[in-house]
Amino acid sequence: MTKTTTTSVRPAPSLREAELKAVHAELRRGNADFLKAHPGDSGERQPVHVLYGGAHLFKRDSAAKIGGLALKSLEEYAPTPESLAQALGLPGGAFAQKLHARVVEKLKREAVEDFRIDFEDGYGNRPDAEEDGHAASAAAEAAEGLAAKTLPPFLGIRIKPLSEPCRRRSLRTLDIFLTTLVSTASRRLPPHFVITLPKITSARQPSALAKALGMLEKKLRLPQGTLKIEFMVETPQSIFADDGRAALPELLKAAQGRCVSAHLGTYDYTALCGIIAAHQSMAHPCCDFAKHVMQVALAQRGIQLSDGATNVMPVPVHRPSPGTTLSEAQKRENAQAVHRAWKLAYDHTRHSLVTGFYEGWDLHPAQIPIRYAAVYAFFLESLESSASRLKNFVEKAAQATLLGDVFDDAATGQGLLNFFLRGLNCGAITLEEALATGLSQEEFESRSFLKILENRRKLG
Repeated sequence: MTKTTTTSVRPAPSLREAELKAVHAELRRGNADFLKAHPGDSGERQPVHVLYGGAHLFKRDSAAKIGGLALKSLEEYAPTPESLAQALGLPGGAFAQKLHARVVEKLKREAVEDFRIDFEDGYGNRPDAEEDGHAASAAAEAAEGLAAKTLPPFLGIRIKPLSEPCRRRSLRTLDIFLTTLVSTASRRLPPHFVITLPKITSARQPSALAKALGMLEKKLRLPQGTLKIEFMVETPQSIFADDGRAALPELLKAAQGRCVSAHLGTYDYTALCGIIAAHQSMAHPCCDFAKHVMQVALAQRGIQLSDGATNVMPVPVHRPSPGTTLSEAQKRENAQAVHRAWKLAYDHTRHSLVTGFYEGWDLHPAQIPIRYAAVYAFFLESLESSASRLKNFVEKAAQATLLGDVFDDAATGQGLLNFFLRGLNCGAITLEEALATGLSQEEFESRSFLKILENRRKLG
């Protein structure tokens, strides 16, 4: 038998470093280009919903009034934890008590996270003078709300499409609104202000909007890049371009760095795909397809994604006429109608969350309690296991780093961290519950799994 010997001679590669100089230069350029186009999650808070309302109805205190209506709906149709759990098919007991209490607290504190002042479907086509007036009055109300601190944390407007019939009206409304808002609010904008662009059919539309916003910034003496764009993904052309490529990267490039989010427009999209009205729904398979294309095309690009709306409103079927009261049977029928609509909205929101869409639309104040019920239940039911996983994951990752081992699964750690960041932002999870992971408040505020590991390595 031949004895195998080991040698300490270092193996030599065939290619010298100098010969690989051009290869490495190409890789550096390619990697830099990728990181520029794919910066990852922005780290900004994302609202869990956006409520749309006609511009003609918007007032400086709209958020507070809508919140009051949302709370009233919950108090009337699910006044107790058990009644809410029964309506939605959720566990009772301690889980229901915690869920109900947190929904009530949220409705009292911050019922509306995001609001879109709508000049499109929720507003309609009106005479030019009337829309001019509403653009100015809505902007003045927004400025007053900004001064009085009554606006929701996120705000924006949805203009009409930039299609041929509407482009002049759309840009004029945008100009009047922004000019009035900036002049009335001492050149300030509400935090997280966006302009929603609907029914996109060509990259020339976000390109034109970006150019118009640049011109308005110059005229209104706003810093360049201040005005941000939000895409409505509600046409087949915003999913695939004419040459068969995914359209969203080109639309994003056309927006010249201004796009911050993309929202699926469920009902326009399904209609344009030939789905009849009776089957147009957030649960339709074609919506899941569109959402998945959105996720893949916009992955790691710092764009926040939102699902659409449930269009069945939770409203009673019987209303008392003046001087009369409803019978007990009518009250039961009202509750049943509201609970059916609530369960549908709950199921739709739950489906969005499971498929990775953490934001959606609400169209009616009575939908808001169920938005939070669905989101909070989603986080609460996974809280204990996620806390244990994150704690163990950080400990193992930090240990690997301290010992010099290679740890390359940071994406999983960041995903676990993001679970808690989203839950904390919307009120589903308390800080005390998050601290059970073993992370400090400062570590959560860093919003970065890699930064947490780096700081622990230095301290270790």
